[in-house]
Amino acid sequence: MSAPSLPAVPPAPPVLAEVVRSGFVEGRHRGSLVLLDADGVVELALGEVTAPVFPRSSNKPMQAAGVLRAGLDLAEERLALAAASHSGEGFHRDLVRKMLAEYGLGEEQLGCPPDLPLDAEERETYLAAGGVREKVTMNCSGKHTAMLAACLLRDWPLETYLDPDHPLQRIIHAGVEDAAGERVAAVGTDGCGAPLMAISLVGLARAYRSFVLAEPGTPERRVADAMRAHPEYVAGTRRADTWLMREVPGALSKMGAEAVQAVALPDGRALAFKVDDGATRALGPVLARALGIMGVDAPAVERIGRAPLTGGGEVVGEIRTVF
Repeated sequence: MSAPSLPAVPPAPPVLAEVVRSGFVEGRHRGSLVLLDADGVVELALGEVTAPVFPRSSNKPMQAAGVLRAGLDLAEERLALAAASHSGEGFHRDLVRKMLAEYGLGEEQLGCPPDLPLDAEERETYLAAGGVREKVTMNCSGKHTAMLAACLLRDWPLETYLDPDHPLQRIIHAGVEDAAGERVAAVGTDGCGAPLMAISLVGLARAYRSFVLAEPGTPERRVADAMRAHPEYVAGTRRADTWLMREVPGALSKMGAEAVQAVALPDGRALAFKVDDGATRALGPVLARALGIMGVDAPAVERIGRAPLTGGGEVVGEIRTVF
């Protein structure tokens, strides 16, 4: 009698980065990465770049374009904040509250959970001043405010705006598929409670490429232009996305939880990657290396790529890429 066959084990993703302490490799971060050339053709593929992943907050530009398609008229800082994973700094909180007041909405109507500022330095300052977890402080509060405002405009139910079958979420779902050039493989729930659409890394890079190449005045281009003009509202004053969009003319950049990143350059070149274990400490080095391969030369790239390891308060190692 023959032994039962074992299920095939998929190959492990390639190592993208190593954790090196005192000259000793103590850990490795595996993942997948894709680079597209200016024509949208895959130039480099590491790992399984056609398998679906949850892009997490890298989906936010598509979600912001969805509220524009629904008829909401946002521009400049407000539109950038609608696509943001903001740091929870004072100017972020102030604009969220201002937008809520402009549409006659209350903070309690936000479907995102209460949270502290995403930025570590801001979080310390916030807590020292007596701050507590609030919905407005949660990094997705701008997106949720825009979603509620769009529903209010269209007289759609506010209480169920996060239901995947809600009219607004159906518009966003279709927009993700249009931008990615592929069908959404799965729908989940993001950390903020909003529906989350799974697409491939190739699809994610293709989506960002479509935003920077879109015709002026289209929802996609309006979102890209607002994000690039006001990157501090997309992220914060001490964040890689902000540095990159400030220092590399025309770049569109957005990270997502679980170490996802997407970037498009104004000539149509684009990248997307995911670190398999979700370790955001590897995100900067991998992003900097990918940009270097693409020939992007700016002080921000070097700054983003630095990931020192300390021991006893001294630098004793680093996280370094191996591709």
